[in-house]
Amino acid sequence: MIPIIALFAGFFTGWRRAARRGGEQADKWQFAIAHAVGFALLAFFVTLVLVRFGLMPPAPF
Repeated sequence: MIPIIALFAGFFTGWRRAARRGGEQADKWQFAIAHAVGFALLAFFVTLVLVRFGLMPPAPF
């Protein structure tokens, strides 16, 4: 669940960052997708570490 939230947060962060720099539509999409992937990967690895050290329960399925 955490990586999914991070994916959306990264998307909106990238979009906003490109808009502030005066980017066109393609720039906004590129920044948004790049940030979304980066945020999601980072959140995925943080989640793995938290589960590995017992600080967060694993998924029930």
